[in-house]
Amino acid sequence: MQIKPLFDRVLLRPTTETVTDAGIYVPKDALERSLVMTVMAVGDGVMEDGTRTTMVVKPADCVLVAKYAGTEVAQGEEKWVMVRQCDLLATIVASDQ
Repeated sequence: MQIKPLFDRVLLRPTTETVTDAGIYVPKDALERSLVMTVMAVGDGVMEDGTRTTMVVKPADCVLVAKYAGTEVAQGEEKWVMVRQCDLLATIVASDQ
């Protein structure tokens, strides 16, 4: 089964780091939901005043998300977050670009 977002929705995969920079193991139960996520799929945009809004992000982009934004979606052991494009705060770009 594949999830395809509708309208201005974005499907995200949370980054789950279980080892800190200092090398300390953190169990998944102790982790808060990450604010940095990877875009997995985007919708086609929404119609406003007869024109379709363009989606700013694309799959594989790394984004910063508002803390309580979105709806958690689970399929088996895989967990994603579905948000509106307006709930995205920023894209994260590697410093070498």
